[in-house]
Amino acid sequence: MRISGSIALVTGANRGIGRHFAGQLVERGAAKVYATARRPEQIDIPGVERLRLDITDPRSVEEAAAVASDVTLLVNNAGISTYTNLVNGDLGKIRSELDTHFWGTLSMVRVFAPVLGANGGGAILNVLSALSWFSYDGANAYAVAKAAEWSLTNGIRLELAGQGTLVTGLHLGAADTDMMAGYDVDKMDPADVVRAALDGVEAGRVEVLADESSTYVKASLANDPSDFYTSTAR
Repeated sequence: MRISGSIALVTGANRGIGRHFAGQLVERGAAKVYATARRPEQIDIPGVERLRLDITDPRSVEEAAAVASDVTLLVNNAGISTYTNLVNGDLGKIRSELDTHFWGTLSMVRVFAPVLGANGGGAILNVLSALSWFSYDGANAYAVAKAAEWSLTNGIRLELAGQGTLVTGLHLGAADTDMMAGYDVDKMDPADVVRAALDGVEAGRVEVLADESSTYVKASLANDPSDFYTSTAR
């Protein structure tokens, strides 16, 4: 999968990591970049085609696919974090996390998979998280939703292999974006995250671990979970 000459669509391109994806795709020579958001008037990236898209609305997804029928690279970046726990948290917020990260991503994949197939296969990049693999008190709804999206990513990779579509999962701990503004932790420059992700797609990688945090969490899965939670509580 070559970025130069590709036709890309980025969800949630109005801010954060999505904005960097759209900008870097233009810089790396993509022939066209559809930068999408619920409010496309908020997108101010030179060289992109703005497109209205709400991934939680099936009709909106269908309408976007009808316009962007030439896509060869789909970047599923749109996401939310409601900072909600599971036992006593608001059920509406928990459902909203799953509606966005799991059902919204699945809707995009189901509608755009035939588009990618018709255009030669192409690639899908799903923006996941180190929280795909562990839980965090105060953001457990997000962890559940990202775990579901990780499993979705692994499943569609198998299902779309026959049409030649590369499916890549991007994992990171924390990037310096609005979503992470309330957390006092080390954060990556989102530009570096996006650069690593696009390099991974061009290299044909099925998984990109963008930082030491995600690498550490992934490696811990082979060990006793209590070891991981004890170490992170220090």
